Amino acid sequence: MILTSGKKQLSLEFPQIMGILNVTPDSFSDGGKHTQIDKALSHAQKLVEQGASIIDIGGESTRPGANDVLLDEELVRVVPVIERIKQELDCWISIDTSKAEVMTAAVNAGADIINDVRALREDGALTAAVNANVPVCLMHMKGQPRSMQVAPNYQNVVHDVREFLIQRTEQCISAGIKPNNIIIDLGFGFGKSLQHNFDLLNATDQFLTLGFPILTGVSRKSMFGQLLNRDINSRLAGSLAGAVIAMQQGSKIIRVHDVAETVDVMKVLQQVNTFK
Repeated sequence: MILTSGKKQLSLEFPQIMGILNVTPDSFSDGGKHTQIDKALSHAQKLVEQGASIIDIGGESTRPGANDVLLDEELVRVVPVIERIKQELDCWISIDTSKAEVMTAAVNAGADIINDVRALREDGALTAAVNANVPVCLMHMKGQPRSMQVAPNYQNVVHDVREFLIQRTEQCISAGIKPNNIIIDLGFGFGKSLQHNFDLLNATDQFLTLGFPILTGVSRKSMFGQLLNRDINSRLAGSLAGAVIAMQQGSKIIRVHDVAETVDVMKVLQQVNTFK
């Protein structure tokens, strides 16, 4: 599998590490740490040096209960950071947004991937993604961030998430997005109970037959906090275990806060050739 964005190509023969860069005051793990451009650039540089090939930049928190962010505020948060990273670093840049206007501005500023937790369902988002002509990541989310963790319910979480992703990928392809530039994300922690999350993690390989690379983001999430009784700053071991499972199950992009440690476990897995 190879992603193409303009003249750039990214091989997914082995998993790629996506480093998280939230330029928000209220993200669940690192809110407020990288809101200044110089601090954001410094953190991005650190992630790249540790082995991240993709930097995922988000200007609106999607943690449970998060408030909406106005368009102008999100643009002010992300566009200057994208421009600066584009100038200074040799990496792929992903924009984590659901707003069409932010997608367009971010790609114009240098973003290579659109990563949308709402799977291009907001007004104008699908058209913006088609026009941007870059890889897109479509994530499953049940409900909206403010309420998604209030008693989420499924008949069969694996089946339901699979059917949603089939429908969204088909709609995106019909709209003009190239099939080889679609990534799927099962949406861990987005409208899922503890059991739902682990059922999906255990069944990630069942989504390989859809034919799209899988992005998995479980880093520091509450699924580990609930299972292990750990706060956000004590979930590294759980996050690494989740990353290992995801890679063994066939995930091609692993979205993480702790890049160096995740790269280490990936290299061990590469050495014994356990990838699907």
